[in-house]
Amino acid sequence: MNSVTAGLRSLPAVAALWLIACGGPQGNAPPVQSVVETLSSTDTQGYQRAMAPTPFAFPRDHGAHPGFKSEWWYFTGNLSTADERRFGFQFTLFRFAVAPEPPVSASAWATNQAYMAHFAVTDVDGDGFYHDERVARGALGLAGVDSAPFRAWLEDWRVTADGAEPARGCDGCLSLRVTAASDAAAIALSLTSTKPAVRHGDNGLSQKSATPGNASYYYSLTRMATTGTLRVGGETHVVSGLSWFDHEWSTSALEAGQTGWDWFSLQLSGAAELMLYRFRNRDAALAEFASGSYVDPDGGVTRLHPGDFAIEVLDAWTSPVSGVAYPAKWRIRVPRRALELEVTPRLPRQEMNTTFRYWEGSVSATGREAGRPVSGTGYVELTGYQ
Repeated sequence: MNSVTAGLRSLPAVAALWLIACGGPQGNAPPVQSVVETLSSTDTQGYQRAMAPTPFAFPRDHGAHPGFKSEWWYFTGNLSTADERRFGFQFTLFRFAVAPEPPVSASAWATNQAYMAHFAVTDVDGDGFYHDERVARGALGLAGVDSAPFRAWLEDWRVTADGAEPARGCDGCLSLRVTAASDAAAIALSLTSTKPAVRHGDNGLSQKSATPGNASYYYSLTRMATTGTLRVGGETHVVSGLSWFDHEWSTSALEAGQTGWDWFSLQLSGAAELMLYRFRNRDAALAEFASGSYVDPDGGVTRLHPGDFAIEVLDAWTSPVSGVAYPAKWRIRVPRRALELEVTPRLPRQEMNTTFRYWEGSVSATGREAGRPVSGTGYVELTGYQ
């Protein structure tokens, strides 16, 4: 381990990321801090903050919001082959501002933006999980996000608009091509929105604590028809299924004392979707700011407040890599929808051992809604577990 890598452990997470992006070691950096600590930063001077609902305008808001400290474009999906071999995938591009304004410099290297990308494939039936990470500065064309036409990239990992026109009246809809490859896995997928963008929280303002400004702007494309190819283990498969796209930006999302969150995105039979998240405090109690959205088959959205749903942990899994114990099965109840689900990881070992360590994995769901059987697939994210 060289001196640069060793020093990462003592740096704030964004500073460490910046050091890597500006020429430090790539691909072998140790976890330096949790994403929770980064998003809890009190260094907000000069940055924009999510203070009140604001109208989203597309395609503009598909792009970057560099005045905010952090932002991510999150793609997850569950796919299968014609003979029902099952896979999951994650592709995420993170943006972090390391200063409120770009540096005054004529250098083409100059920027105040650092980018990080995560790519993962879950081979459910092959019992495999493969993940990789890249970082780069937001300069020299190495990484960035454009809104019209939409494209988001870090080197040759990229999401690009494919030129197809979205359905008339489909607000925020996109038709995209997602490509990423590592030594172990690769995807080349086409994603097409089948529902308009869902604005979570208060018309897109997703409050995370009682402190004004501790919030994000947050929307999703909750059901994207997906086709393409996926390579794993040296074999390429033709796949199809459903994907989910989250886009969120903020400056200080979390309150002091909040240690992490559990986030669920579920695509249910009957063409409904469910997004839920809840926070945990240091005393292991749940924070006040749990929230969610139920999306009807026709795209109508019901906002869910903390008292509108319950999440019960039924099982746990301990990572042999990190020693961290994560929840590994849940019962979800949404009484106002007469909905009860059991949600189970399709593979327990879907821990992302990257610069930020977290669990992000493909899940399945079974249960009943209004007395009728319901099933589904989705993704769960677990952060802040120690």
